[in-house]
Amino acid sequence: MIRSENLTRRFGGLLAVDGVSLTLERGRLHAVIGPNGAGKSTLINLLSGELPPTAGRILFDGQDIARWPAWKRGQAGIGRTFQHSNAMRDMSVLENTRLAVQARSGIGLFRSAQNPRLIQSALAALHRTGLTGAAKAEAGTLSHGQARLLEIAMALAGAPSVLLLDEPLAGLGPEETAPIVALLRDLARDHAVLLVEHDMDVVFAVAAIVTVMDEGRVLATGDPHAIRTSAAVRDAYLGQGA
Repeated sequence: MIRSENLTRRFGGLLAVDGVSLTLERGRLHAVIGPNGAGKSTLINLLSGELPPTAGRILFDGQDIARWPAWKRGQAGIGRTFQHSNAMRDMSVLENTRLAVQARSGIGLFRSAQNPRLIQSALAALHRTGLTGAAKAEAGTLSHGQARLLEIAMALAGAPSVLLLDEPLAGLGPEETAPIVALLRDLARDHAVLLVEHDMDVVFAVAAIVTVMDEGRVLATGDPHAIRTSAAVRDAYLGQGA
């Protein structure tokens, strides 16, 4: 559904992303791993439109969208989460999700706040993420795990076909991790999912394919078993004991 070809982003003399090519397909979760500074979040920012590429193409359903702004990609069906929550803490969970739906629908944010279609879409995203019971709660009162689920609900606003998830498990304990892992498996059934994550147990449990980045470049791509047993990956990232 979405494919990058020789995607490159330069910041002055730094090549943050260096000729990365990968493909995301519906029904598969594609994890991107690598040490800090490998270029993983920059890659998501390029795919989502937060950053323009220095070179390369991004094909979405066959169309090059590399120069599209983030809002246009969102309306076309690309949803994303961020490492740090962008929810409005003093607004309810439902209002945050409804605003995300509204932003991707092309309706101005100061219009149609009570549009039944927008509210139903927001409620559907909350149901998918298990947050229906917290719909009326202020976002600022959520637990850390619930806040991560709200980020995913907001990314689901507007029924995207592609999800770009940037460290959705960061800072979570085992009890909070479990429902998000179950959700990731569920989302991969009907979306093309890119997951950036540092929890290797989760990555190898949920990913159909894994890409390892190092210093902005792709070091290896393969199924979890191939990545686990790769000597080059162990040396560069996973460690000799992996």
